Amino acid sequence: MTFPVVGMVGGGQLARMTHEAGIPLGIRFKLLSDTPQDSAAQVVSDVVIGDYRDLDTLREFARGCDVITFDHEHVPTEHLRALEADGIPVRPGPDALVHAQDKGVMRARLDAIGIPCPRHRIVSDPEDVARFAAEGDGFPVVLKTVRGGYDGKGVWVVASVEEAADPFRAGVPVLAEEKVDYVRELAANVVRSPHGQAVAYPVVESQQVGGVCDTVIAPAPDLDEDLALHAERMALTIAKELGVVGHLAVELFQTRDGRVLVNELAMRPHNSGHWTQDGAITSQFANHVRAVLDLPLGDPRPRAKWTVMVNVLGGDYPDMYSAYLHCMARDPKLKIHMYGKDVKPGRKVGHVNTYGDDLDDVLERARHAAGYLRGTITE
Repeated sequence: MTFPVVGMVGGGQLARMTHEAGIPLGIRFKLLSDTPQDSAAQVVSDVVIGDYRDLDTLREFARGCDVITFDHEHVPTEHLRALEADGIPVRPGPDALVHAQDKGVMRARLDAIGIPCPRHRIVSDPEDVARFAAEGDGFPVVLKTVRGGYDGKGVWVVASVEEAADPFRAGVPVLAEEKVDYVRELAANVVRSPHGQAVAYPVVESQQVGGVCDTVIAPAPDLDEDLALHAERMALTIAKELGVVGHLAVELFQTRDGRVLVNELAMRPHNSGHWTQDGAITSQFANHVRAVLDLPLGDPRPRAKWTVMVNVLGGDYPDMYSAYLHCMARDPKLKIHMYGKDVKPGRKVGHVNTYGDDLDDVLERARHAAGYLRGTITE
C-alpha cells in the first residue's frame, strides 16, 4: 500500500505539530521550509529549503505530493492558482485562502453572506480615517494593513488624525474598523473536508497580552449556550460559503450588548486550538490532516470538563529543559509542547496544556508551568 504524501508549505510549529498528528496514520510529509533550523524542519525527514514566494520553487516542491497545505497564509494567491492549473490539489484552495490573506476581501465577503463584523471600510489617507471616525462614534479607531499582519503586527489603535499616518507608510491598502466595546475574545474552530463534512470544536476564550495569545480556556466559561451555538454555526457557515478545506479558526469579539462579531480568520491550525492536542478526542492537527486528505473527520468533543492552554514565551532564561523536573514532578498531568526554537524574549517557543474538573485549579497549574519554564516563577 502506498501512503499519501502531504506537502506542507512553511516550517513553523504548526507544521511540526501537524506532521506529528500524521505519524500514527503513516502519512508522509514533505516540507518547504525557509531554513534547516525551522521548527518543523528539525523533525520532518523530507525537507526542501526554498522560498515559497518563488513559483518555480513551489512547482518543484509539489512534485510527488498528493496534496499541498500550509502552516501560514502568505503564499501568493496567483502561485496557488498556478499549482491548481498544474493538477495539484491545494487545500485550502486560493479562492478560500484569499479571505485569510486579505482583510479587505474577507470583510467584503463576510458582509455579503450576512456575517456580523465591526463597522469598517478601506481608507485612503489620514483625513479619510478622520471621516470614518466621524461616521461612527469618533476616535479611537483601529487601522489594519490588509495583508501581512499577525500577533498584533500591522494593527494600530489611533486616537487622532495625526496618529493615523503610520499605517499608510507601508504602501498597502489600509482597513479602518470601529474599536469594538467587547468583554472578551472568543474563537470558534471548525474543520471541513472537500466533500463537505464538517465538525466544530467548543467555543473557547482567548486571552491576549500585548496582542499575542497568552491563555486559551476550553470551553469558554460562562458563555450562554445559545450564543455558543450561534458562534459555532457562524463558523460552519463561513467554512461552507468560502469553500474552506481544512481547519478554520474564527476569532470573535463578544460584545457588551450580547453579540459576537468576527475579528479575524485563519485557515490552518491555530493557537486557539492547541488545547485540542490533549483536551479533545481528535486534535485540530489530526482533523486538518484528515480533511486535506478527504478522510472522515474525527470526534471534536472534549475529553475533560476544562482544558487550559498557556503559551510559553521566551524570556531571559534560555535553559527551559532544566525546568522540566520541577514542572513534571509538581503536576504529573501536565503536557508540555516545545517547538525546538531558540529562546528569544517574547517569542512563542512552546505551550503547556492542563485539564481537569476545577477551572481555577487547571488555570493555576497551566500558568505556573508556563511561568516556571520561562523563568518568571522560580518556586
